[in-house]
Amino acid sequence: MRAVIALAVFSLVAACASPPVNRTADAPLETVESVDLDRYQGLWYEIARFPNQFEKNCEGVTAEYALRDDGLISVVNTCRKGGVDGKITVAKGRARVVDAASNARLEVSFFGPFWGDYWIIGLEDDYSISLVGEPQGRYLWILSRTPVLSDEQRADALARLKAFGYNTDALYFTRQPPA
Repeated sequence: MRAVIALAVFSLVAACASPPVNRTADAPLETVESVDLDRYQGLWYEIARFPNQFEKNCEGVTAEYALRDDGLISVVNTCRKGGVDGKITVAKGRARVVDAASNARLEVSFFGPFWGDYWIIGLEDDYSISLVGEPQGRYLWILSRTPVLSDEQRADALARLKAFGYNTDALYFTRQPPA
């Protein structure tokens, strides 16, 4: 019985473990100056991410944001488990703006009262690409309005992230279904 309890405790602790820090920079993480939430809403394709437990074995990942009547933002994340043709799973959550002066610092929740940082640290003028991180350097995403970036766009995004102190070698590049 002790072995079963020990295994259960170990599994619980392992499930709660945070991903590694993949950012080494002396300067605090900065966000973009401002985000127009009307333009930001809509469908985004995940191009790359730091590996994390909640997206384990996910491909074909998308995130869709929509403004709600209560001032929050609906968040619908879609994943294809195991491959681009895998079973679709959906996680629904909500986001709230933390810094109303810029709208670039948000928090997202998928589980009750638990909120996680969602900082927009890079955003193309035409809202075609977004770089999303958080101050600890454990989570990072490259999002795009299209499922694939050009070589130039990808190189630019990686260069910007390196300039922010991120270890871009730790990124996992998400596979998207063929168009």
